[in-house]
Amino acid sequence: MPSARSPRRIAERDAAPGKATLREVARRAGVHVATASRAVNEETRSLVAPATAERVLLAARELDYHPNHLARSLKTQRSATIGVVVPDLTNPLFPPIVRGIEDRLGRSGYVALVASTDNDRERESRVLREMKARSVDGLILATAQRGQSGIVDTLSAQSPVVLLNRVLDEHRLPSVSVDDHAGVRAAVAHLIELGHRRIAYVAGPQRLSTGHLRYLAFLEGMAVAGIEADPALVAFADDFTEQEGYRCAAQLLARRRRFSAVLAGNDLLALGVLRLLDARDIACPAQCSLVGFNDMPLMDRVTPPLTTVHLPCYDAGFEAAALLLERIRHPGASPEVRLLPPELIVRGSTARPLARRRATPALRPAKEGVGGRHQ
Repeated sequence: MPSARSPRRIAERDAAPGKATLREVARRAGVHVATASRAVNEETRSLVAPATAERVLLAARELDYHPNHLARSLKTQRSATIGVVVPDLTNPLFPPIVRGIEDRLGRSGYVALVASTDNDRERESRVLREMKARSVDGLILATAQRGQSGIVDTLSAQSPVVLLNRVLDEHRLPSVSVDDHAGVRAAVAHLIELGHRRIAYVAGPQRLSTGHLRYLAFLEGMAVAGIEADPALVAFADDFTEQEGYRCAAQLLARRRRFSAVLAGNDLLALGVLRLLDARDIACPAQCSLVGFNDMPLMDRVTPPLTTVHLPCYDAGFEAAALLLERIRHPGASPEVRLLPPELIVRGSTARPLARRRATPALRPAKEGVGGRHQ
């Protein structure tokens, strides 16, 4: 007979005193305890006949039954916890992503342990060590950088890893991101259709896959249209921040090269460009059209409302969590790269260019300082 403290005995006590137990759920549904256990667990529910599973779930709702995850973890040797690492939770891009992750994990009885790194490599290393110490069952990383293959490979050897809004150049790990090429190509095509030919580009940091792939897509989009991108009309940001967008826009103006539109690597960079245009009394879109990327919350409330490429943030988080759960169930499966379709959202920041002599922003003294971080 097992002792009172054995894992089996603990697993049987699947609810606190006074709460419904799995055995009571099984009794009400008229099934064996093992069948009830499979039915209440989304990962094993497919092993139970649909009608039987529905009967068990109805009994669980009626009895207000909630699984005891501590007992389950002792039995399965899993913590039912997933580590989620993002660059900056104050960036409006990430809350809906995290919500999508939490909603999908919750369906399978998992919870998310979320941490922000502030793009600090040392802090990221500490966060990952702490998550490993807490025995997370897997990791969703939105912080991976190009050239980090060795570090990420080490992590994936210890537990399942899914990249979010990032890909490695070699595609060796499963990942979920928006189709950056399709998004940028749509933005370039929109500006060209309006009549713009001299298009400037504010590129994101090239150490990140999003910055690099969107830059390549810009060059490709221009080439497909038969337009050679002018290297003098490309400025590279060190980070995806409004401050860097402002700096890059000032750099483009200082080069005194003609352009009638700016495409930015993300919305924060676009906001920085918009601040600079306003500081130099350059009307948007009358004198310079502007396009962002991500469609962060409130981009329809800025002046003018920002034309941008919509990234389905909630869906990205949901899909990343689903992919990780599949990875946990089938650790030997080949890496899957899921690209979500983007959508160009046309608003008031883009318009047809004025006559060539008026379309190009002129270099004027700034009337205010550099914009702050919107993160």
